[in-house]
Amino acid sequence: MLWFVFNGSSLLLRRTGAGKYGVPDSCQPPVDVPDGRTILNVSPPSDGIRVKTFRINKETTPSDGYELIELRRAYGLLNGELYTKAVKCAELLHWDEHSRFCGVCGGEMSFQTDISKRCRVCGSEIWAQVSPAVIVLISRGDEILMVKAHNFTGNYFGLVAGFVETGESLE
Repeated sequence: MLWFVFNGSSLLLRRTGAGKYGVPDSCQPPVDVPDGRTILNVSPPSDGIRVKTFRINKETTPSDGYELIELRRAYGLLNGELYTKAVKCAELLHWDEHSRFCGVCGGEMSFQTDISKRCRVCGSEIWAQVSPAVIVLISRGDEILMVKAHNFTGNYFGLVAGFVETGESLE
């Protein structure tokens, strides 16, 4: 199991040699989990490797063999697959920290899935951010191709578009 542990915008990495780093890989977290912190399961494990992430307190000092490295600097130290997982973890932690309370009624939110929460009071659901990735206008003369999704109610149509979920590649 890989552990992506953050302290602010820094990622806890394990030193593996002179100038070489890796992500902590063990059954247990590489550092103590602060009281009240949630450990997030990052899914789906498309490659079969389980991933967990959490944030430590600012004053936590890493033990020998570990180093806190700014996430941007880690880009040059980790392979592309591990860096992509690290960015997804950072995004999910940010989303979790900024969606503790319901935007509808102010009630406390709790996880429903790894990337969704439900309000304990009113039942409102929220999901980790989905970003528009592409929108196209397909035309022929003065005609425009529009789509009507099966979940659209009423007489609504939209342009052809695609979206990217947290940590998903554009491919």
